[in-house]
Amino acid sequence: MTRTVSPIPTFEAGRLRYRAPRMDDFEAYHAFCASDRSVGVGGPFPHRSDAFGRMAGLIGHWHLRGYGRWMVADLETDAPLGVVGPMFPEDWPEPEIAWSVFENAEGKGIAHEAALFARSYAYRTLGWPTVISCIKPDNARSAALARRLGATLEGDYDHPVIGTVQIWRHPSPNEAET
Repeated sequence: MTRTVSPIPTFEAGRLRYRAPRMDDFEAYHAFCASDRSVGVGGPFPHRSDAFGRMAGLIGHWHLRGYGRWMVADLETDAPLGVVGPMFPEDWPEPEIAWSVFENAEGKGIAHEAALFARSYAYRTLGWPTVISCIKPDNARSAALARRLGATLEGDYDHPVIGTVQIWRHPSPNEAET
């Protein structure tokens, strides 16, 4: 028997740990998926099976693309705080830095810290020359974060499932805060 292993690197930086999703993260992830917080990613997804499939997809993206979103966890407690990282789903216009923070992480600068880490990883490790973030037009908090990260609104993309999203272009690797 041959096994396929998808290595998901673990990093510790600042207040956060960036690691592979684990089964003990599931309740927090399901709570996020079932809540209105998940509207920006096509939710809510109230059924446990939907959340499980989406969490498995986080791991599968690493296997198929060689990069993906990490479960972002508190460095001291390892409690899951959100999902952040580079991604490129099949129906997306180009690679992006995506962030979703759980309710317990809201308003603490977690999304900003993690998005900066993810962008730096995309530029320095993956060698991306540019990156976007796709944000629902009514998601004022994510748009504010994109602005804080130095991204500028470039236009819209009509996603076949999620609907219209705004494309926010991040500064180039030479211009970006890392």
